[in-house]
Amino acid sequence: MAKIACIGEVMIELAASESTANGREVKALSYAGDTYNTVVTLARLGTDTAYVTRLGDDHYSDAIIARLQAEQIDTKSIVHQAGTVPGLYMIHNSPDGEREFFYWRSQAPARQLFSQQQEIAMLEETLSDCDMIYLSGITLAVISTQARQQLLAFLRRFKERGGQVAFDSNYRPRLWQTPEQAQQAMSELLSVTDLALLTLDDEELLWGDEGDAIEAVKQRYADDGIAEIVLKRGAEDVIILNGDQQTRVVVPKVANIVDTTAAGDTFNAGYLAARSAGESAEAAAAQACRCARVIIQHRGGVIDRELYLSELEKAKP
Repeated sequence: MAKIACIGEVMIELAASESTANGREVKALSYAGDTYNTVVTLARLGTDTAYVTRLGDDHYSDAIIARLQAEQIDTKSIVHQAGTVPGLYMIHNSPDGEREFFYWRSQAPARQLFSQQQEIAMLEETLSDCDMIYLSGITLAVISTQARQQLLAFLRRFKERGGQVAFDSNYRPRLWQTPEQAQQAMSELLSVTDLALLTLDDEELLWGDEGDAIEAVKQRYADDGIAEIVLKRGAEDVIILNGDQQTRVVVPKVANIVDTTAAGDTFNAGYLAARSAGESAEAAAAQACRCARVIIQHRGGVIDRELYLSELEKAKP
């Protein structure tokens, strides 16, 4: 079975839990982050996984490690930075399940990922048993320009040894100084990507596409050598691009949407798990939709493991 390493940031999450009688909003504390949400779901689907990040030397960092290990996720590539604590974010949900995020992450240790050569050398060794590396545009956004170049070099060496790279652009404008900076960073990363998991809305926002947005994506990445592009379009059909071939997979309707946090992250996990197990792209997209369907009916980016697996089983056709 293939082993997938996910690189990125995990943060302390405060999400709405309930309202008390006097109208005060109560927040539930948990841990989440786009690639963290993906690696947890991958592990729950039976994929051999590893997580790469930087944490502090505090109680919350210890709790994150404990949770990863409880999910059977390899944590030996995680570095602890003394005197620091993970970033924090808070979710506000509107009645239709859409969300707004508020962040406190400027001093988070994950911002130092790929900044030190000694640490990069360590990752060359600890990830040598991995078949695929997955990361996102948020991973790129939170690290420095120099670190991004060192990450790119690292991924090229990984590919030279036979590994594959999966990438979700996950564009968040507030994390970038300018759209042009994001465009350059995303383009460089996609040039070493084998499997791109993109959200069409993000593509249009980042690149200002007009007219046929799907065709714009095809043309933009035509020369990058990306073997497979998956376009997420919310409740509309998933589009899978393999060279000149285009496949559509219907997204089943979901009646009770509570919180769309991590919908794309869990979709990615379902897709990667199925493809790494040898399933077809269509079967992978169907599993990905089921994974996302479960998470959007609950609050938070990661829910209780047994609840998630139970509801995922019920969602099977």
